[in-house]
Order: sequence, then C-alpha cells, then structure tokens
Amino acid sequence: MKILVITSEPISAADLRAAVGGEAADDAEVLVVAPALHSSPLRFWLSDADTAIAAADEVQSASVEQLGEEGITATGDTGESEPRDAVEDTLAKFPADRILVFSHPDGDQDYREGVDVAEVERRFGLPTTQHTIAR
Repeated sequence: MKILVITSEPISAADLRAAVGGEAADDAEVLVVAPALHSSPLRFWLSDADTAIAAADEVQSASVEQLGEEGITATGDTGESEPRDAVEDTLAKFPADRILVFSHPDGDQDYREGVDVAEVERRFGLPTTQHTIAR
C-alpha cells in the first residue's frame, strides 16, 4: 500500500500505526509531504516563503527520520502552501492508495492548514482521513 501523508508537524510511527493499523503501516510505502505553511495571512501575502519552506523541510525530514528509526520505510518532500495543491502535485508522481492528513486542532492551525478531507477524497478518488496532532 502506498500512503501519502500530509502533515504540518513531525509524525512518528506510533502516529502512523494509529491511523492505519500496525501491520498496514509497517508494510506501506510512505511519502511524507509537509506543506510550506505560513503562520499568518500577512506572511502569505508578503510572499515570505523562505521561513515556511525551511519549516516544512524540517517537518518532513524529522518525520522520515523518526519513521525510519521505528521500522517504517518513508521518503519526504515539501509541498505547496495550500495542502490541497500539495496533494495534487504529489499524486502526479506518487500514485498513493490512501491519503492521511495530520493537522493541528481548529483554532491552533496555521494559515491555510485546514483541509476539507471530504473534498480531497471526492476530488482525487482516494480514501482520505484526518488526524489531529499537537504542537
């Protein structure tokens, strides 16, 4: 199974296993994509992308490292600041079987972090689930 993970914070194998089940996670090919989220609309509109890209790179890198240390094969990449666009771009090169979205709870999200998982599932025709993570 190929799993596309969209996340705004590093995830662990425990997070992944809780989302899909231990055996499925252990046997999966995982691609972790961290969107280059902006902390505020002002940063987005001022096109202050360097900070957002650096943070996204840290998130995907830490996730891949943590997953690898815990026995899950994963690769990572940074994505567009709009998570839905990051999914679309990634699916063009990684034919996922399932999409997992890890995000902060409502009220604690970065600008444009929120994802309508029903829309993503409908648009891309893949099972999509959302999971809450803490900062």
